[in-house]
Amino acid sequence: LGIIESLQHLHDELRSYNAPPTVHPTIESLKPESKSMFGRLFGNTPKEQKLKEIPDNLPRGLYLYGDVGSGKTMLMDLFYETLPSSVHSKTRIHFHNFMQDVHKRLHKMKLEHGNDIDAVPFVAADIAEKGNVLCFDEFQCTDVADAMILRRLLEALMSHGVVLVTTSNRHPDDLYKNGIQRDSFIPCINLLKNRLHVINLDSPTDYRKIPRPPSGVYHAPLDKHAHSHAEKWFRFLGDPHQDQPRAETQRVWGREIHVPKVSGRAAMFTFDELIGRPTSAADYIELMRSYDAFVVTNVPGMTYRERDLARRFITFIDAVYESRAKLVLTTAVPLTQLFLSKEEVKESVQRDKEDKKGQAEDGHDIDDTMRNLMDDLGMNMKMLKSSSIFSGDEERFAFARALSRLSEMGSREWVERGMGLEKDGGKQEKDSWQRVRSRQMEDSM
Repeated sequence: LGIIESLQHLHDELRSYNAPPTVHPTIESLKPESKSMFGRLFGNTPKEQKLKEIPDNLPRGLYLYGDVGSGKTMLMDLFYETLPSSVHSKTRIHFHNFMQDVHKRLHKMKLEHGNDIDAVPFVAADIAEKGNVLCFDEFQCTDVADAMILRRLLEALMSHGVVLVTTSNRHPDDLYKNGIQRDSFIPCINLLKNRLHVINLDSPTDYRKIPRPPSGVYHAPLDKHAHSHAEKWFRFLGDPHQDQPRAETQRVWGREIHVPKVSGRAAMFTFDELIGRPTSAADYIELMRSYDAFVVTNVPGMTYRERDLARRFITFIDAVYESRAKLVLTTAVPLTQLFLSKEEVKESVQRDKEDKKGQAEDGHDIDDTMRNLMDDLGMNMKMLKSSSIFSGDEERFAFARALSRLSEMGSREWVERGMGLEKDGGKQEKDSWQRVRSRQMEDSM
């Protein structure tokens, strides 16, 4: 049911979605900057951006994965054939054939314009002209040549407003495993997880495999999917059949904490209900003693104007992490923009460069910095932690630690730990996790 809902949600979004017109980058913008003395003296005109920003209204695509025979291709074909009439162009292709075509196009451009040209943005624009919705069958990466260009290729397609739907035998985290220079492929994996709904089509048949929701625990933006995402996870982590959802009140040092929705050992709050009112670490620790899982909805992006909210939310994240509880979020922006906006980072990076060099540089490098920053929760933290956007070392550390912990708590291992879902764990593993969590709670008292 959750899989059909996700397909229907995307279908509904596409009814009102209008992809922007495709604009090819100029050949000049794809050439490397001149390294000659003459070029450095007279080539100060800022170059055109190769890649535009991904549109804010781009619907999140779908990544359907599962074993052979799980119905991935059938579902995608059905989706493709029933796309709304508002989708003016669409393409369905086997991923292997797609990448062969891409490499042929790249080779042709290099023959025409030289080996130094960055042909990926231009080829992506060619492909975008052929389809607003692009459906891949059997997404995989086994070749180092594919691995080195995939992230920029997919990002370029999205920047032209292309909606991606793909099938695969593997979860994104398992793509290109043990491949050459796999670290360079991690940004592509994160792009897939951040921009597509990752849905598992494997059927739960083992009694230990509770039918968990098919998508990850974090959802952005606050679109039509957000409410159903939170409700599905609340039903999974709670016990609505045996324990109907209700409100509860917890008490901390004579004060009352209102918990608006509880089922089993799961609690659900909006961000304003949990963080918007004055709360402290003691409140969060008490909540950790009472509940094993938390669903927090409508989390906004927090700029420097909301630093108090950001610090309070980071304290809550630390409490969840240290108690080994589960966390589900629906957020207005991607995780890497929760505590500072793109504009803040750009201004800070520009200011830091001016301080170091005494003069401003063009915005091209800043765009590349932003793109790299969004690649991965764990990457480029060194740049962020040294940025002047933070008020001190303690705040820099807390910010980086919160992103690192959110990344870990979003992993399958963290979510499934203690739920008897592991292939070899079952009830014994769950009982062991409960003992560890109980000891941790005793230590915090």
